[in-house]
Amino acid sequence: MNIQAEKLKLIEWLISLQDRSIIEKLKFLHETKSIEEDWWETISESERASIDRGLKDIKAGKVLPHSEVRKKYEKWL
Repeated sequence: MNIQAEKLKLIEWLISLQDRSIIEKLKFLHETKSIEEDWWETISESERASIDRGLKDIKAGKVLPHSEVRKKYEKWL
């Protein structure tokens, strides 16, 4: 099925739709899709700095395997 036929089917369905919650969800999807904001731009400066520190630690080899971290903190898990 081609994209135009798919869109027409959706339009027909939307016209007959009575469920307000679905309409609200579709509106939200449309509005957020049109913004297309990069998540990096939505986080704080301190969050960006923290991510950058973590990436530098990875490059410097300052990391522990998951198994070691689990052993260390297993009493809280």
